[in-house]
Amino acid sequence: MLDEIIALIRKEATLEWRQKYALNGILLYVVSAVYITYLSIGVKGGTVQVPTWNALYWIIILFSAVNAVAKSFIQENQGRQLYYYMIASPEAIIISKIVYNTGLTLLLSLLGYIVFSVVLGNPVQDQPMFMLNLVLSAVGFSACLTMVSSIAGKAGNNGTLMAILSFPILIPMLLLAIQISKNAIDGLDRGVSLDKIVTLLAINGIVGATSYLLFPFLWKS
Repeated sequence: MLDEIIALIRKEATLEWRQKYALNGILLYVVSAVYITYLSIGVKGGTVQVPTWNALYWIIILFSAVNAVAKSFIQENQGRQLYYYMIASPEAIIISKIVYNTGLTLLLSLLGYIVFSVVLGNPVQDQPMFMLNLVLSAVGFSACLTMVSSIAGKAGNNGTLMAILSFPILIPMLLLAIQISKNAIDGLDRGVSLDKIVTLLAINGIVGATSYLLFPFLWKS
């Protein structure tokens, strides 16, 4: 199955490279959202208050992740899905999608972090904890949105359905990510964030395991 996963991830990267407008559009969305935020709040000294910086950053990253991952199964036509059905296991397909989307979401998160740091200043004091939070959040967002995207794809690519199904799972993840990053920004002892890190890991594990177990039934339908 590992060979199938690697081949599918390579396929995703190749398609993304050929259709650069998709990735470029998402990257442009991140940069423009940060710049519009900068203009809207009327920053004079190049910095904003920490709670505002933190909240705006995660809101932009969340919507960027939704835009990036929503196309996971929507872009696959029925002929291509039938071809995948014959050559790859459903477990390999869902894992490859989650891994690829995690990398894409992490790329967007890092880009947003760099742009935020340049435009609005960088108040983060504990960089390793902030980066760990980025990685865990990228995994959680990607696992949740990938599975929901597959359900929406089976339901006729209903974007409203995707928003409704993902909302109850994304909100707890987003709140945990905001709290952990706030602790990292303030430079608090890492033990303060330990329980939140464990909770975020548990949510990621539950979502990932659920996707792995349930996707084969959805794929075969």
